[in-house]
Amino acid sequence: MKKPVISIIGRPNVGKSTLFNRILGKRIAIVEDTPGVTRDRNYAVTSYLGRDFILVDTGGLEPETSDPILTQMRRQAETAIDEADIIIFLMDGREGLMPADLEIADMLRKIHKPVFYAINKVDSHKAEAGLSDFYRLSAEKLYLISAEHGRCVDELLDDLHPLLPEAGEAGEEGRTEGEEAPPRIAVVGKPNVGKSTLINRLLGKERLVTSPMPGTTRDAIDTLVTYYKKGYLFVDTAGIRRKARVDKGIESYSVIRALKSIERCNIAILLIDAAEGITDQDLKILGYINEAEKGCIIGINKWDIVEKDEKTMDQYKKGIYSSYPYISHIPLIFISALTGNRVTKLFPEIRAVMEEYSRRIPTGELNRFTQEIAGRFPASTYQGKPVKIYYATQTGVRPPGIVLFVNYPKAISPGIRRFIEHNIRDQWGFRGVPLRIMIREKSR
Repeated sequence: MKKPVISIIGRPNVGKSTLFNRILGKRIAIVEDTPGVTRDRNYAVTSYLGRDFILVDTGGLEPETSDPILTQMRRQAETAIDEADIIIFLMDGREGLMPADLEIADMLRKIHKPVFYAINKVDSHKAEAGLSDFYRLSAEKLYLISAEHGRCVDELLDDLHPLLPEAGEAGEEGRTEGEEAPPRIAVVGKPNVGKSTLINRLLGKERLVTSPMPGTTRDAIDTLVTYYKKGYLFVDTAGIRRKARVDKGIESYSVIRALKSIERCNIAILLIDAAEGITDQDLKILGYINEAEKGCIIGINKWDIVEKDEKTMDQYKKGIYSSYPYISHIPLIFISALTGNRVTKLFPEIRAVMEEYSRRIPTGELNRFTQEIAGRFPASTYQGKPVKIYYATQTGVRPPGIVLFVNYPKAISPGIRRFIEHNIRDQWGFRGVPLRIMIREKSR
C-alpha cells in the first residue's frame, strides 16, 4: 500500500521545519530563526497511531519574487503541493494574516485536496485573542498550535488520522515484505562540485534546488531514483568545507548532517572537480568515508570542460593511483552532470560495489589462501620464535570483516596488515569497499 504524502507549506520562517521535527519527534530539518533556511523538499517516513505516512518539509512559498533562489524554492514548494495527498498550510500567529497567506490560500482552493489550516507560534490562550483576521480565510477549522512547544499539535494529528490508510503490507520506501532494500548512496564532496546537479540529471527532473552558488544545499535530502526497474536511494548533501572555513550556525550543522549521511549510507560517491583534481580536502572526505567503513566510488565531474584526447582518461587514472596508491581499489568514473555524459555508468558501478560490499568468502577458500601466503609472510619471527597463521574466518559483511588467528598478534604491524589486505584484494577484489582486517591470538 502506498504511503500518503503530507506536505507542510507556507511562507518563509513560519515554523515549517519546527513542525516537521515536532511531528517526527526528532530533529531532522535544520531549524534557525532565519527566513529561507529550508530550500529543498525534505522527506521522512513516519507514523501516527499505527498509520504510516511520508512527511514533507518545504522551503518558503513566496507568491511573487524575483530572487532566483526564492523562485526555485517556490517551484519546489509547488512540486510538494502537486505530490501531496494532504496539505498542512502553516501561518505565523505573531505576524498575523499576511497578503502572501491570502494568495497561497487562493492557490490551495483550486487543487481539491484536504488542507489543514494551522496558525503557528500561538503559545498560550492569551495569544489566541489577536487572531480574528485569520477567519477571513473561510477555513472550516483553524488549528492554533505551537510547533516549538508542541501545543495542540496532537489535535491536528488526531484530525489527520482518519485520512491515513490503515497499515498495509508496504515496507520502508514502499517495498513489499521481503523485497530487497535499495542501496543508499550519499553524494558527497566539497561545495559547488555538482552534487545536486548530478542527482537531478539521474532523476531526469528538478527534484533538488541547484545553483552555481557554493552552499546552496544545506539539508541532506533522500531521493529514490529508478534505473532499469532497480531502485537507488540517493542522498544529496551539503558541501564539506575545511573546518577553518566553516561558519558557525547553519553551515556548521549542514556539515555535521553531511557526515551523518555518510554514516547511514551503503556507498558514498565522492564527487570531485576534474579541473582541480584530488585536493587535500577531498582526501579528508575520503578519510571520513573510510572511517565510516562505507563503499566508495570517486566521480570525476565536469569532465566536459577538460581538454582531452583518447589517452587523457587513462593518464588521469594513472596519475591519481600513482600519487595515492592506498585508494587504488576505489573505482573512478568520469562524468559530466551538466551534460549527462556517462552518468548512467554510475548505476552498474554501484551494483558492483554493493556486491563486493556484501561478499562472503567461504571459510575453506580463505584458509587455503592464508596457508599460501604464510610462506611469504613478512613477519617470519617474533622474539626469536616463528610467527604462524593458524586459520582465518570472515566475521561479517557491509563491510567485509576478516579475522586471522595467529600465535603472536603483536608481530602484526600496520605494514603487515597492508600486505595481508593487498593479497586479499588481489585474490578476491573487494573493489571500492573497505576491509576490516582483525588479528586475534589463537587460544591455547
